[in-house]
Amino acid sequence: MKPYTYLLINFLTIVVCFIFSFHPKIRFDKYFGSFIKASIIVAIPFLIWDAWFTHSGVWWFNQDYVLGISIIGMPVEEWFFFICIPFSCVFTYYCLLKFFDLKWAEKLSKLIIFVVLTVSITSLFIFYNKIYTAVTAIVTIVTVAYLGLIARYELFGRASLIYLILMLGFVPVNGTLTGTGLESAIVNYNSEEIIGLRILTIPIEDFIYGYIMFLLNIYIFGLLTKFPLSIHTNADSGL
Repeated sequence: MKPYTYLLINFLTIVVCFIFSFHPKIRFDKYFGSFIKASIIVAIPFLIWDAWFTHSGVWWFNQDYVLGISIIGMPVEEWFFFICIPFSCVFTYYCLLKFFDLKWAEKLSKLIIFVVLTVSITSLFIFYNKIYTAVTAIVTIVTVAYLGLIARYELFGRASLIYLILMLGFVPVNGTLTGTGLESAIVNYNSEEIIGLRILTIPIEDFIYGYIMFLLNIYIFGLLTKFPLSIHTNADSGL
Protein backbone atom coordinates (compact mmCIF):
# COMPACT_ATOMS: atom_id res chain seq x y z
CA MET A 1 0.00 0.00 0.00
CA LYS A 2 2.86 2.39 0.76
CA PRO A 3 3.79 3.18 -2.89
CA TYR A 4 0.12 4.00 -3.55
CA THR A 5 -0.23 6.46 -0.67
CA TYR A 6 -0.03 9.72 -2.64
CA LEU A 7 -2.25 8.28 -5.39
CA LEU A 8 -4.79 7.19 -2.77
CA ILE A 9 -4.82 10.68 -1.23
CA ASN A 10 -5.64 12.17 -4.63
CA PHE A 11 -8.38 9.59 -5.20
CA LEU A 12 -10.02 10.10 -1.79
CA THR A 13 -9.91 13.87 -2.30
CA ILE A 14 -11.94 13.74 -5.50
CA VAL A 15 -14.13 10.62 -5.39
CA VAL A 16 -17.02 11.87 -3.22
CA CYS A 17 -17.22 15.22 -5.01
CA PHE A 18 -17.14 13.47 -8.39
CA ILE A 19 -20.00 11.13 -7.48
CA PHE A 20 -22.19 13.94 -6.14
CA SER A 21 -21.50 16.01 -9.25
CA PHE A 22 -24.21 13.98 -10.99
CA HIS A 23 -26.86 14.56 -8.32
CA PRO A 24 -29.97 16.06 -10.01
CA LYS A 25 -29.98 19.04 -7.64
CA ILE A 26 -26.30 19.77 -8.26
CA ARG A 27 -25.42 18.73 -11.83
CA PHE A 28 -21.86 19.98 -11.64
CA ASP A 29 -21.14 17.45 -14.39
CA LYS A 30 -22.44 20.06 -16.86
CA TYR A 31 -19.35 22.13 -16.00
CA PHE A 32 -16.72 19.39 -16.35
CA GLY A 33 -15.38 20.80 -19.62
CA SER A 34 -15.05 24.31 -18.25
CA PHE A 35 -13.44 23.02 -15.08
CA ILE A 36 -10.82 21.07 -17.04
CA LYS A 37 -9.98 24.16 -19.11
CA ALA A 38 -9.72 26.36 -16.01
CA SER A 39 -7.64 23.85 -14.05
CA ILE A 40 -5.18 23.37 -16.93
CA ILE A 41 -4.75 27.13 -17.36
CA VAL A 42 -3.97 27.48 -13.66
CA ALA A 43 -1.93 24.28 -13.43
CA ILE A 44 0.58 25.34 -16.10
CA PRO A 45 2.28 28.14 -14.10
CA PHE A 46 1.96 26.18 -10.87
CA LEU A 47 3.60 23.11 -12.43
CA ILE A 48 6.44 25.30 -13.70
CA TRP A 49 6.80 26.68 -10.16
CA ASP A 50 6.65 23.13 -8.79
CA ALA A 51 9.28 21.84 -11.20
CA TRP A 52 11.59 24.78 -10.45
CA PHE A 53 11.38 24.22 -6.71
CA THR A 54 11.81 20.46 -7.08
CA HIS A 55 14.94 20.84 -9.19
CA SER A 56 16.26 23.55 -6.83
CA GLY A 57 15.76 21.39 -3.75
CA VAL A 58 13.23 23.72 -2.14
CA TRP A 59 11.03 20.65 -1.73
CA TRP A 60 11.28 17.01 -2.76
CA PHE A 61 9.16 13.85 -2.73
CA ASN A 62 9.60 10.70 -0.69
CA GLN A 63 9.87 7.92 -3.28
CA ASP A 64 8.54 5.36 -0.78
CA TYR A 65 5.04 6.84 -1.12
CA VAL A 66 4.81 7.22 -4.91
CA LEU A 67 4.61 4.85 -7.87
CA GLY A 68 8.00 5.90 -9.22
CA ILE A 69 6.68 7.35 -12.49
CA SER A 70 8.08 10.86 -12.97
CA ILE A 71 7.49 13.64 -15.50
CA ILE A 72 10.20 16.34 -15.59
CA GLY A 73 11.39 15.22 -12.18
CA MET A 74 8.02 15.19 -10.43
CA PRO A 75 5.99 12.09 -9.56
CA VAL A 76 2.87 11.60 -11.67
CA GLU A 77 0.82 11.90 -8.48
CA GLU A 78 1.93 15.52 -8.18
CA TRP A 79 0.47 16.20 -11.64
CA PHE A 80 -2.82 14.59 -10.57
CA PHE A 81 -2.77 16.85 -7.51
CA PHE A 82 -3.41 19.91 -9.72
CA ILE A 83 -6.62 18.33 -11.04
CA CYS A 84 -7.94 16.51 -7.96
CA ILE A 85 -7.51 19.29 -5.40
CA PRO A 86 -8.94 22.07 -7.61
CA PHE A 87 -11.87 19.82 -8.58
CA SER A 88 -12.88 19.33 -4.95
CA CYS A 89 -12.40 23.04 -4.23
CA VAL A 90 -14.35 24.30 -7.24
CA PHE A 91 -17.11 21.74 -6.61
CA THR A 92 -17.42 22.91 -3.00
CA TYR A 93 -17.42 26.55 -4.11
CA TYR A 94 -20.14 25.75 -6.67
CA CYS A 95 -22.35 23.97 -4.14
CA LEU A 96 -22.01 26.57 -1.39
CA LEU A 97 -22.87 29.45 -3.73
CA LYS A 98 -25.69 27.47 -5.33
CA PHE A 99 -27.42 26.57 -2.07
CA PHE A 100 -26.44 29.33 0.36
CA ASP A 101 -26.67 33.12 0.29
CA LEU A 102 -23.18 34.31 1.18
CA LYS A 103 -23.54 37.86 -0.12
CA TRP A 104 -22.94 39.22 3.37
CA ALA A 105 -19.29 38.12 3.08
CA GLU A 106 -18.71 40.72 0.36
CA LYS A 107 -18.69 43.37 3.07
CA LEU A 108 -15.35 41.93 4.13
CA SER A 109 -13.74 42.06 0.68
CA LYS A 110 -11.82 45.33 1.11
CA LEU A 111 -10.60 44.31 4.56
CA ILE A 112 -9.44 40.92 3.28
CA ILE A 113 -7.60 42.49 0.35
CA PHE A 114 -5.91 45.01 2.65
CA VAL A 115 -4.85 42.37 5.19
CA VAL A 116 -3.58 39.88 2.59
CA LEU A 117 -1.59 42.53 0.72
CA THR A 118 -0.16 44.01 3.93
CA VAL A 119 0.92 40.63 5.31
CA SER A 120 2.35 39.53 1.95
CA ILE A 121 4.35 42.72 1.39
CA THR A 122 5.66 42.62 4.97
CA SER A 123 6.62 38.95 4.61
CA LEU A 124 8.45 39.68 1.37
CA PHE A 125 10.57 42.39 3.00
CA ILE A 126 11.34 40.31 6.09
CA PHE A 127 11.83 36.88 4.49
CA TYR A 128 13.15 37.90 1.05
CA ASN A 129 16.02 35.40 1.44
CA LYS A 130 13.70 32.40 1.87
CA ILE A 131 12.68 31.40 -1.62
CA TYR A 132 9.37 29.61 -0.91
CA THR A 133 8.19 32.41 1.36
CA ALA A 134 9.33 35.16 -1.01
CA VAL A 135 7.92 33.64 -4.21
CA THR A 136 4.62 32.86 -2.50
CA ALA A 137 4.43 36.46 -1.26
CA ILE A 138 5.13 37.86 -4.73
CA VAL A 139 2.53 35.63 -6.41
CA THR A 140 0.01 36.54 -3.72
CA ILE A 141 0.61 40.27 -4.11
CA VAL A 142 0.22 40.11 -7.89
CA THR A 143 -2.86 37.85 -7.79
CA VAL A 144 -4.74 39.67 -5.04
CA ALA A 145 -3.88 43.10 -6.43
CA TYR A 146 -5.16 42.09 -9.86
CA LEU A 147 -8.34 40.34 -8.69
CA GLY A 148 -9.21 42.78 -5.95
CA LEU A 149 -8.07 46.15 -7.33
CA ILE A 150 -7.98 45.80 -11.11
CA ALA A 151 -10.49 43.09 -12.09
CA ARG A 152 -12.75 44.12 -9.20
CA TYR A 153 -13.60 40.47 -8.63
CA GLU A 154 -17.15 40.50 -7.27
CA LEU A 155 -16.84 37.37 -5.15
CA PHE A 156 -13.62 38.08 -3.26
CA GLY A 157 -15.27 38.03 0.16
CA ARG A 158 -17.30 34.92 -0.53
CA ALA A 159 -14.34 33.14 -2.11
CA SER A 160 -12.18 33.85 0.94
CA LEU A 161 -14.91 32.62 3.29
CA ILE A 162 -15.28 29.41 1.29
CA TYR A 163 -11.52 28.88 1.41
CA LEU A 164 -11.72 28.97 5.20
CA ILE A 165 -14.43 26.31 5.04
CA LEU A 166 -12.21 24.27 2.74
CA MET A 167 -9.65 24.14 5.55
CA LEU A 168 -11.73 21.26 6.95
CA GLY A 169 -10.42 19.20 4.04
CA PHE A 170 -7.18 21.01 3.33
CA VAL A 171 -5.63 20.34 6.75
CA PRO A 172 -6.13 16.53 6.70
CA VAL A 173 -4.99 16.22 3.06
CA ASN A 174 -2.00 18.54 3.21
CA GLY A 175 -1.22 17.36 6.70
CA THR A 176 -0.90 13.79 5.44
CA LEU A 177 1.27 14.92 2.52
CA THR A 178 3.60 16.73 4.92
CA GLY A 179 3.84 13.83 7.36
CA THR A 180 0.92 13.90 9.78
CA GLY A 181 0.05 10.30 10.64
CA LEU A 182 2.83 8.83 8.48
CA GLU A 183 6.26 7.49 9.33
CA SER A 184 7.74 10.27 7.21
CA ALA A 185 6.49 13.07 4.97
CA ILE A 186 5.54 12.54 1.34
CA VAL A 187 6.52 16.12 0.53
CA ASN A 188 9.61 17.42 2.31
CA TYR A 189 10.82 21.03 2.57
CA ASN A 190 14.23 22.64 2.80
CA SER A 191 14.11 24.29 6.23
CA GLU A 192 16.32 27.15 4.98
CA GLU A 193 13.74 28.19 2.36
CA ILE A 194 10.64 28.49 4.59
CA ILE A 195 9.79 30.53 7.66
CA GLY A 196 9.52 27.40 9.77
CA LEU A 197 6.08 28.19 11.16
CA ARG A 198 3.83 25.14 10.76
CA ILE A 199 0.29 24.14 11.62
CA LEU A 200 0.61 20.47 12.52
CA THR A 201 3.18 19.51 9.87
CA ILE A 202 2.01 22.00 7.22
CA PRO A 203 4.30 24.98 6.45
CA ILE A 204 2.36 28.24 6.70
CA GLU A 205 3.37 29.00 3.11
CA ASP A 206 1.27 26.05 1.90
CA PHE A 207 -1.91 27.73 3.15
CA ILE A 208 -1.19 30.82 1.05
CA TYR A 209 -0.11 28.71 -1.93
CA GLY A 210 -3.45 26.88 -1.75
CA TYR A 211 -5.40 30.12 -1.35
CA ILE A 212 -3.95 31.62 -4.54
CA MET A 213 -4.45 28.41 -6.50
CA PHE A 214 -8.09 28.32 -5.32
CA LEU A 215 -8.73 31.97 -6.21
CA LEU A 216 -7.31 31.57 -9.70
CA ASN A 217 -9.25 28.37 -10.38
CA ILE A 218 -12.63 29.79 -9.40
CA TYR A 219 -11.92 33.11 -11.12
CA ILE A 220 -11.12 31.48 -14.47
CA PHE A 221 -13.92 28.93 -13.98
CA GLY A 222 -16.28 31.88 -13.50
CA LEU A 223 -15.03 33.60 -16.64
CA LEU A 224 -15.67 30.46 -18.67
CA THR A 225 -19.11 29.65 -17.25
CA LYS A 226 -20.51 32.96 -15.95
CA PHE A 227 -21.04 31.10 -12.68
CA PRO A 228 -22.36 32.21 -10.18
CA LEU A 229 -24.02 35.00 -12.20
CA SER A 230 -26.05 32.27 -13.91
CA ILE A 231 -27.65 31.42 -10.56
CA HIS A 232 -29.19 34.87 -10.29
CA THR A 233 -30.23 34.84 -13.96
CA ASN A 234 -32.03 31.55 -13.54
CA ALA A 235 -33.70 32.73 -10.33
CA ASP A 236 -34.91 35.91 -11.97
CA SER A 237 -36.36 34.03 -14.92
CA GLY A 238 -38.13 31.54 -12.70
CA LEU A 239 -36.07 28.56 -13.82
